[in-house]
Amino acid sequence: MRWRSGRRSRNVIDRRSSGPGRGLAGGGIGLLVLVLAAMYFGVDPAFLLQGVESVTVDDTGTPATPEDLRDDPLADMIAVVVADTEDVWSHWFEQSGSRYEAPRLVLFRGATRSACGLGQAAMGPFYCPADRNTYIDLSFYQDLETRFGAPGDFAQAYVIAHEIGHHVQNLLGIAGEVQGLQQRSDTAAANELSVRLELQADCLAGVWASRAQNVTLETGDIEEALNAASAIGDDRLQQQAGGTVTPDSFTHGTSAQRQRWFGTGMRTGDPESCDTFSAEAV
Repeated sequence: MRWRSGRRSRNVIDRRSSGPGRGLAGGGIGLLVLVLAAMYFGVDPAFLLQGVESVTVDDTGTPATPEDLRDDPLADMIAVVVADTEDVWSHWFEQSGSRYEAPRLVLFRGATRSACGLGQAAMGPFYCPADRNTYIDLSFYQDLETRFGAPGDFAQAYVIAHEIGHHVQNLLGIAGEVQGLQQRSDTAAANELSVRLELQADCLAGVWASRAQNVTLETGDIEEALNAASAIGDDRLQQQAGGTVTPDSFTHGTSAQRQRWFGTGMRTGDPESCDTFSAEAV
């Protein structure tokens, strides 16, 4: 992926100098029970945060300028990807007769506060609809490469695009509608709704990839994204955990489903093709 000449977003907030938050080690170990469910991309981490012991974590942070990030190639690349999502979705919302409100992306290390509660690195990247921020500890990318076998800069970009997809869902009212339906559903039905929401975010990530303006795709980039989508499928994660694969407990979709819906968005470049809720089967 060629990105160095692209525009950098000014909606990147760098909290990494705040440190990991002392006293989190024990809580982090406790959350490891949920790691396989949380390491891949979440919509709202609040359900994971219920009952988490309050700790002192700096929740400040200021927008990072492009100059601030140039000595950090990974953060610099992310700023370009975020800028590209801003351009793509601003154009689409404008064509649809509305205005895109860009989210902020918060870089943190170890732990940070959000309007959805305390976020920890063990949870992986997440989008918080309450403050419209996306959060990521960049150590996740090391796990993505070494633990899940999904290396590459475009695999990393896919992670960001997926979370921004959740922001698009939030702006369109889809996320809120799904949450309301889940509250009135049993566990199996709520999980099914979650799967469809996550697969739609994968599809929206594919739409971004097909319309990218500030980054140029190279040979092998799409394969990196598809590999990442496969690596974090519910079935693959449950197999890695050594347990039984139980489809009723899926919340994000199988490896094949995640690949298929990312591919749909990439192939069509049309958000209208991402209606996972009307699809008879996902």
